[in-house]
Amino acid sequence: MRLPINLLCLTLSILPSTLAVFADEAYHVDYQHQLLGIPQPHTTFFHRPRPQDKATLLYTLSDLGVLGAVNPGTGEVIWRQFLAGSHGADDARLGGFLRPVEGESGVVSAIGNRVDAWDAMTGRESWGNVFSGSVRDLEVMEGPTTEGQAKDVLVLFEDAGHKGILRKLKGANGNVAWEYEGDSHDIPFQVSTDAANVFLVSLHTSGGGYDMKVTTLDPVTGKKTNEYKLSSHGDVHSPEDVLFVGANSAAPIVAWADKAKKTLKVNILGKPKDLHNLALKELDGDIVKVTLHAPHLPQSLPHFLVHSESGLSNRADVYHIDLASGSINKAYELPKLSGKGLFSANSQDANVYFTRETEHEVIVVSSASHGILGRWPVKAEKDHGALLHGVSEVVKRAEDAYAVRSAIVTADEDWVLVRNGAEAWFRPEGLSGAVAAEWAEIPEPESLAKTLEAEAHSNPLSAYIHRVKRHVNDLQYLPAYLQQLPQRFLSSILPGETTLQKPGTLVRDNFGFNKLAIVATQRGRVYGIDSGNHGRIVWSLKAFDIPRGAKWDVRGIWVENSRGVTTIIGAEGEHLLIRTATGENVETPNHGSSPVASAAVVDSPSGRWFLPIGVDGNPGEVPKDWAPKDTIVVQGANGEVRGLKFEVKGDKAHPVIAWNFQPPLGQRVTNVAARPAHDPVASIGRVLGDRTVLYKYLNPNLVLVTAVSDEGSTASFYLLDTVSGDILYSTSHEGVDTKQPITSALTENWFAYSLWGDVLANTSTTALPASKGYQIIISEMFESGIANDRGPLGATANYSSLEPSEIPNVEPAIPHVLTQSFLIPEAISHMSVTQTRQGITTRQLLCVLDSSNAIIGIPRAMLDPRRPVGRDPTAQEAEEGLFRYEPFLPFDPKLIITHKREVIGVKGVITTPALLESTSLVLAYGIDIFGTRVTPSFAFDILGKSFNKLSLVSTVVALAIGVFILAPMVRRKQINGRWMTS
Repeated sequence: MRLPINLLCLTLSILPSTLAVFADEAYHVDYQHQLLGIPQPHTTFFHRPRPQDKATLLYTLSDLGVLGAVNPGTGEVIWRQFLAGSHGADDARLGGFLRPVEGESGVVSAIGNRVDAWDAMTGRESWGNVFSGSVRDLEVMEGPTTEGQAKDVLVLFEDAGHKGILRKLKGANGNVAWEYEGDSHDIPFQVSTDAANVFLVSLHTSGGGYDMKVTTLDPVTGKKTNEYKLSSHGDVHSPEDVLFVGANSAAPIVAWADKAKKTLKVNILGKPKDLHNLALKELDGDIVKVTLHAPHLPQSLPHFLVHSESGLSNRADVYHIDLASGSINKAYELPKLSGKGLFSANSQDANVYFTRETEHEVIVVSSASHGILGRWPVKAEKDHGALLHGVSEVVKRAEDAYAVRSAIVTADEDWVLVRNGAEAWFRPEGLSGAVAAEWAEIPEPESLAKTLEAEAHSNPLSAYIHRVKRHVNDLQYLPAYLQQLPQRFLSSILPGETTLQKPGTLVRDNFGFNKLAIVATQRGRVYGIDSGNHGRIVWSLKAFDIPRGAKWDVRGIWVENSRGVTTIIGAEGEHLLIRTATGENVETPNHGSSPVASAAVVDSPSGRWFLPIGVDGNPGEVPKDWAPKDTIVVQGANGEVRGLKFEVKGDKAHPVIAWNFQPPLGQRVTNVAARPAHDPVASIGRVLGDRTVLYKYLNPNLVLVTAVSDEGSTASFYLLDTVSGDILYSTSHEGVDTKQPITSALTENWFAYSLWGDVLANTSTTALPASKGYQIIISEMFESGIANDRGPLGATANYSSLEPSEIPNVEPAIPHVLTQSFLIPEAISHMSVTQTRQGITTRQLLCVLDSSNAIIGIPRAMLDPRRPVGRDPTAQEAEEGLFRYEPFLPFDPKLIITHKREVIGVKGVITTPALLESTSLVLAYGIDIFGTRVTPSFAFDILGKSFNKLSLVSTVVALAIGVFILAPMVRRKQINGRWMTS
C-alpha cells in the first residue's frame, strides 16, 4: 500500500495550488492612461511633502480641475483628487488655485466656491470649507508661526454682485478669522502679502480701461490701513493685460506693459508714489508676449526676471529691488536667442535661480550674477513641439556643481520632465478630456482573396505570370518568416499569450484583439490608440485650435474601415477627414459655417455616408443619389423627437416630417437611446425550463426617449417605433431628483435605465418596500406573455409598422413587457452594453460609477425581470438560470472591470466585438483612458493563461517516446510467444 500512497502524494504536489480553469487576467489584458490634464503655470510647483526630507514631489492643479502629486523620478501619479467633479463641471473653467505650505506637509487648493487643505504626502483632506461666490485668488500667509500652529490662508472671492470679499482662514480648520468686503464697482483681481501687510489688488473702471487699485490691510484684524490707485486705464483693458502680481515676497510688485509693449510699468506694493518704467529692448519683430518670474518666499532676495518674446526670438532682463530706497535697477541681461524659449524661477532660502530652456540647451543662472552655473545640451527621445511653460528645481550638489530638473508643458500637450538636459519621462496629458471615441479596424493591404479573384477573371497565361511574379515578390518576406519560426514554436508550447507584433507597428491578430480607438479631446486634438499594445498612442493630430476656456464639442465620429479613413464632425460644423492608421489629413480641415446638433451614418443609393443634422433637427436638402433610405430620428429646436423621410424632387431630396413626438407639457427630453449599430440576435426566443419558448420582441426600429419634469420631479420613458412614431410602451417615476444622473441603454429585446427617486410602483411585483434611493430598472420585451405564442403577428414573415394589418385603423403590435426594479448603492452616470460578433454570448451591462471612480459589468442574469419574487425558484426555473429576487442589488467588487484602478471623469464607454465570440473589447474615455477585454459568458473559445501548454506537449512527447521504446519490446514478446507456443 505504500507505493500507491507515495505516488498519490507526488502527484498532488505537482498540481498547482489553484485549480481554476482561467487565471485572473487583471492588469494583463487591461490598460489605463492615468491622467491629470494640462498643468497650469500658476498651479504647478515642486514641494517637499515632508519638511525633514530632501525629496520633493511635483504638484499641479490641471485645467480639468484635477489635483495631483507626481513622482518626479518616474512620472507616476502618487495621488490625485478630482475637484471639478465634486464641485460642478463649470468650476474647471475657472482654472482653480493651488499653493504649497512652505515648511509644512500640506498644500491648499481653491476652485469654484470651495477651499481645501490636503496632506501633501497622502492626498487626504485635512479640512474643507464652502463659501458663497467664486474664488479669484489664493495665497498662504508666510511668516513666523507658533510651533504646531498651521499657517493661515488668504482667499479672495467674487460674489454674485461682482463684489470682492477677502477672507482670512485659519490654517488649522479653515474657519474664517476675518473678512473684508471691497467696493462693488471694482473687479477683485489678486491678493498679496509682505512681512507686515496684506495687499488687495483690484481693477477699478476708469474710462475705457482699468486703473490698478491697491488696498492695504492689517494681517491681524483685516482692517483697511491704506488705499491708492495707479493710473493704468490707458494700458489695461482686461484682467489679462496685468502681467504679474507678486505674492509673499520681500517686495511684492504689480506690473503691466503699455499697448506697444515698449515699456514695462512696475509698482512695489505699498509704495503709491513709485511707478517705475522699465524699457523693453527690441527683438526680431514686434514683442508679442512679456512674462515676469519672481520668488514667492519672504526670505528670498527681491529679484525678478522679465522675459520678452517675439515670433522669431526671445531674451530676458534681471532686475534687483532696493528695499531701503524702493528703487528698481537692472542687474544684467541674458542674450537674445532665436526661436522659442521659456524661463522659470526657483528659490532656496535667500538664493534665487533662473532656468532657461530652449530647444537645444538648458542654462541655470543665479539672480545675483550673470555667470552661468550650469549648461546642458537637450537630449529628447522625440519631438514634443514648442515649449510653452514650465517649473524647475535647482539643487546645489557641490561648491560649483548644480543639478536642475524642469517639468515642461509643450505644444503637443505633453508634460515632459527634463533632468540636466536629458528627457527623463513624459506624460501625454493632452489625451485627457476626451469627449468622443470610436473603434476602428487596423487597415490592411490587399488581401490574398482579392488577388486570387483578380487572377480568376483573367486569361490563364496572364494569371500564371501574375502568380509567378507574386510568389517571387513574396520571397522578400522569407528571411523575416524564418526569423519568427523559433518564436512561433515557443509561443505554441509556452503558457501565456504571445504576440508577434513588433514594437511601433500595427498588425491585425487572429483573435481580433488588436484594434484602433480614435479619441477626440475637448482641446481639439485627435489620438489613435492601439488596444492590442496596452493602449499605446500610435499617432496624435492637432485638428483645430480651440480658444482658451472653450471646448471642442464633437458631434460624431465615423470610421470607414473599407477605405481606412475617419470622419469627425463638430458642433460648429467643423469637418475633419483623416487616415485611420496614421492620423494624416486626407483633406484640409473645414471649420464649417452652420452649427450641427448631431450626425448619423445613413444608407443611400450611392452608399453609406455621414449626414450632419442642424440644431433645429433639419439636415437640409441633399442630392437625390445621396438621399437616406430609412427614417432618421432627430430632435427639434424645442426638444421634440421627430422622424424624417427624404422625398426626391428633381435633382434634390428634401426632408419631410414623418412623425413627431412631443412629451407632455412641463417635460423636456434629456436623452434618446437607440440600439447599437452592431446588435446581432442569436436566438429569436427564450427557451423555458419546460421546453416551451417565449418569443422575443425583436424590432430593429426602436428608440428609448427619456423626458423629465423639474417642477413635478418626475421622469418618463417612452419606447417609440422609429418608422411610425407609435408609442409601444411608456412608464413614469415620481419623486425623481432630476439633478442626479439619469441614464439608459437599449439592446436586443430589453432596455435598462437608472435614476434616483421613489421605488417604481407599477412593476410586475409589489415586493419592494416603500423607499427612495438609486435604482436600476430592467424591462424585457416579448411578443406575448404566453409561451409558444407569437402574439398578434403569429407566423407572419413580413411586418409593416405603418400598416400592421390589412384591417384599417388597427393598432400596432404592442410588446409584452416584464419589468423589475433593483435598489443600488450609488449613482450610475453612463450605461452601455457589451457586443460580440454573433450575439451568442450573454450581454453584460456596463455602468460607470462616478462615486467609486469605477466601471462595473453587471451580468444579464442578475437583472433578469423573471427572477421569482418571494420564493425560491422551481427546478425548471433553476434550470433556466433564475434565482430568487432580492430588492437590493449590491455591487460585488468581483464585477468591477477596472479592478483596483480609479478611472475618473468618464464621459462614455464604447464596445466592439472581437473575432472570438466570447470576447468584447471595452474602452472608457474622459479624463482617463481605460481599456480592457471582457468575457460575459467566460472565454469558452480560447484557452486561458493558466492552461499549461508545455505540460500537454511534454505528455504527448513522453507518450511518443514510450511508444517508440515499447514497440520493439512488444513485437519481440509477440514473436517469442509464437515460438514458445509452437
